[in-house]
Amino acid sequence: MPMQPTHVSVTPADSARRRTASWHGLSAEIVQYTSGKPFEYHYRAPAHLFIACDRAVRIAGETRVEGLPPSHLHDFSRRMCFIPAGRHFSGSFTPRVLPRVAYFYLAPAALTIDPELEPGMLGFEPHLFFENAGLWTTAAKLAALIERPETGTRLYVETLSATLAIELLQHQQGAVSAVPALRGGLSGWQRRIACQYIEDNLVRDISLAELARLAHLSPAYFSRAFKRSFGVPPYRYQQERRIARAKTLLADLKRPVIEIALACGFGYSSNFTTTFRKVTGATPTQFRHSLE
Repeated sequence: MPMQPTHVSVTPADSARRRTASWHGLSAEIVQYTSGKPFEYHYRAPAHLFIACDRAVRIAGETRVEGLPPSHLHDFSRRMCFIPAGRHFSGSFTPRVLPRVAYFYLAPAALTIDPELEPGMLGFEPHLFFENAGLWTTAAKLAALIERPETGTRLYVETLSATLAIELLQHQQGAVSAVPALRGGLSGWQRRIACQYIEDNLVRDISLAELARLAHLSPAYFSRAFKRSFGVPPYRYQQERRIARAKTLLADLKRPVIEIALACGFGYSSNFTTTFRKVTGATPTQFRHSLE
């Protein structure tokens, strides 16, 4: 079940326009502030809050979070914040540049990577206005999916969510991995069962949680171990297997391309064409002509 969303509240409420999304263990929103007048914000909830500020420049104001001194930073464009679950986060903002911010609300269990680790054992600390290239890139990809949800499969979204969790843990640990070394990635039986499940369900939008349950691992741990084992994340492996099946079906010259797209799990032909070209360097039609 998707987690119930919790939100940063803004006063006055009409200062912000929101676009939201919710996935397994993660809800998110892009908030575009629309008023040049001063506003206030606050948050306290049982979910961790990760903030990626695309742009935000204030004339005056301060940002407060329990456990840290207040910040009066004026320009925090392309900066990030992390607020642990239960901590009070608040502030005031008189805009010079209207903020555009992505808020990500993570269930505490989403940041449990090692199956033997309990969520409360990690001792998360708040961090205001930091920079981290890896986290920023992952957050930007998720933010793009909020605005264009049709561009990503469920497995892609959940793999990104798991990556965000891992990178947040690494940041909390001072860029030292918070998970075991995973020298061998998945075990042999885990690799076999995951690959067979993907192969048997190419036409369906499977989830990262499904695959992780088969291997008896948390989604984030599974995603990391899968990439160690195969060199690509689960969603890309599924994508490559779909394209491999499509190549076989394209050899039947009488079969329509749209029918092949649907048989390989692509909802519409333009997405199929884009993905096929990205993987093979040719469109499905060009590939078919090369077989003649």
